[in-house]
Amino acid sequence: MKRLAALLLVLVAPLGAQPPAAAPPAAEAPIPLEVAVPVQRFPHDPQAFTQGLFIDRSELFESTGMVGRSSVRKVDLASGKVLKSAAIPPPYFGEGIAPWQGQVISLTWQNGTAFRWDRTSLKRKGSFKYSGEGWGLTSTGSELVMSDGTEQLRFLDPKTFKVKRTLKVTVQGRPLKLLNELEWVEGQVLANIWMTQFAVRIDPASGKVVGVIDLSRLRSEAGAAGSDQVANGIAYDARTGKLYMTGKEWPALFEVRLDPVNPRG
Repeated sequence: MKRLAALLLVLVAPLGAQPPAAAPPAAEAPIPLEVAVPVQRFPHDPQAFTQGLFIDRSELFESTGMVGRSSVRKVDLASGKVLKSAAIPPPYFGEGIAPWQGQVISLTWQNGTAFRWDRTSLKRKGSFKYSGEGWGLTSTGSELVMSDGTEQLRFLDPKTFKVKRTLKVTVQGRPLKLLNELEWVEGQVLANIWMTQFAVRIDPASGKVVGVIDLSRLRSEAGAAGSDQVANGIAYDARTGKLYMTGKEWPALFEVRLDPVNPRG
């Protein structure tokens, strides 16, 4: 339990700040801790600054960031080969992506612009605007869910990109910011937390974090040591029930299983 409390303090502490000395409120039920364990390793482009990842109809799609290096791409899972790619031109910095009705929708970081791409050809089909920053994006099947670096998630109409509702994400009552890449997994939102080695499970009704996932073993096995080479990228294959994870400029993408950690650890 002490270990989990320490992890929660890391999550809610501001970036670059020291965690507060006091433990978070204990009024809510303990949050389960899991560790991501590699099951199978696949090649991954080490130049890909991964911002978004998803599997749809057993096909893997990825978005990459950095101005001049941003792209939306279709990737062969087994080999890591890029099968098709579309550049996101300067001044845009590519961010999260999600599928919707034969399209791939992608965000940009600080330009307030989302692009629509044809799923098959990756030809650009249009664009639309939003306020604030764009970070992660996922699809529930009927809505898009977007993160913007704050503790808020936006639930969007995929046709119009209008905000249907917002959700404040909290850990033991405290706001959780820096929500990055998102993935919809069996009725929950999984989110990487930027500049940490953790992801979280979020209840889409209450916004409460209902699980914490330790990704440190994946980063170690990928050999990622750079300050920006953090875990970022979660893809769930609904057809097989398999979960995949990677990170920014990692040379590996992993199929993972999530093992529960003894709360007394």
